[in-house]
Amino acid sequence: MSDQPTENDTDDITDAQQQAADHVVERVASWDEGAQPATVREDLQEGMDQADVPVQDSELDRMAEEIHDHGSTESPEVE
Repeated sequence: MSDQPTENDTDDITDAQQQAADHVVERVASWDEGAQPATVREDLQEGMDQADVPVQDSELDRMAEEIHDHGSTESPEVE
């Protein structure tokens, strides 16, 4: 028996990370709507780190600006 993750295990992990990313974005958008982009970005980064979801800096910047400007944003695509 192998300890290597199977493709199905990897898909499950990716799905869980995508759900976590969605939750982080929803929470931050609801709590930080109208906050300065730096504050929003900090909260997004903290949430993604806690959820063990890797997100590029450019994605964090984009999401923070959109939450600041529009009160919502699309979640990052987890790969």
